[in-house]
Amino acid sequence: MDYRMEGQAAYVLHSRPYRDTSLLVDFFTLEHGKCSAVVQGARRPNSRLRATIQPFVPLQIGWRGRQDLKTMSGAEPVGQMLFLTGSALICGLYVNELLERVLQPFEPHPKLFVYYQYVLTELAAAQDIEGALRTFEHRLLGEMGYGLDLDRIDPAGHYRYRAGQGLVPLGRPPQKPDMYYFTGNQLQAIGQDHYASAEVRRAAKRLMRLAIEQLLGDKPLRSRELFLKLKE
Repeated sequence: MDYRMEGQAAYVLHSRPYRDTSLLVDFFTLEHGKCSAVVQGARRPNSRLRATIQPFVPLQIGWRGRQDLKTMSGAEPVGQMLFLTGSALICGLYVNELLERVLQPFEPHPKLFVYYQYVLTELAAAQDIEGALRTFEHRLLGEMGYGLDLDRIDPAGHYRYRAGQGLVPLGRPPQKPDMYYFTGNQLQAIGQDHYASAEVRRAAKRLMRLAIEQLLGDKPLRSRELFLKLKE
């Protein structure tokens, strides 16, 4: 492990109290993927880092340490905080929690970092939140090795999603379509991240949830529970 690193592009995924006055923070970085660092004194009232170590702020950070848990040596904002409110905020927390759960420490995912910046920008604009989320989920699955192989879909075909197998072609549509059934046209649009159609958006939401459940396992996401409460 590198003892000292400086000038690393990063975002905060999650933070929690550490000892009396510090924070333990998980960052998503461009060059090193997810990394955890102790931010010493960040909980003190006069700490200049209190307002900096926040989600949705583009940062440049540095750290030191030979173990997996680093000690942060500096952090500077390099752009404006993206102000997310309402459902966009819950979706931003969902994206952060998803990355927190699936990324392994110090595994770089530079393409995913770019898609993360994209989805945050789209959430802040609040114009096509659903399309941005589906695009991000689609690219996340590919980066994690759970790609859906949507390049060879027959647009006239019929498919069923099966856990552990992915999309399995069917000879004909089922008599009673369920949440596991998808048309070739739907899948082709999802493969191209074209979500203008309400039918495709509904199909993409089902498909991404099924695939992400395989990636996450049995432990539910807290942000989904928050979103359900928001809708009540």
